Amino acid sequence: MALQQQIDQDIKAAMLAKDDASLRGLRAIKAALLVAKTEKGASDTLSEDAEIKVLQKLVKQRKESAEIYQTQNREDLYKIEVEEMNVIEGYLPKQLSRDEVSGEVQLIISETGAAGLKDMGKVIGLANKKLAGKADGKTISEIVKELLS
Repeated sequence: MALQQQIDQDIKAAMLAKDDASLRGLRAIKAALLVAKTEKGASDTLSEDAEIKVLQKLVKQRKESAEIYQTQNREDLYKIEVEEMNVIEGYLPKQLSRDEVSGEVQLIISETGAAGLKDMGKVIGLANKKLAGKADGKTISEIVKELLS
């Protein structure tokens, strides 16, 4: 089943259950997918990779907002962002642990023969392609930097 159809069904279920937190998160996903479909040059349907990127972007936005709200002691807004982030993460593939990402990056380094920070861009590019949707770019970048320095 396509993600859009799944979201529509889950919105109906959340409305019937009067689950405001899920409803906010699901509506955010639906809106983001609609925007992605109507962008200039976009086709009528999104690929699975494109959907994952949209979801990752939403999670990243929520995470950054939550951190800001927490530093400003706005627990009410922090709670809303965390609730939405948890709903959105439910539609992403299982995220790899830091150790699993490190193992994948080590394989890429050995395959490419990378040695030193000058090869960092090449390794990050390959790692981002291989681990798309399974790990965020920030974690990949940190691990590559650690292993190459």
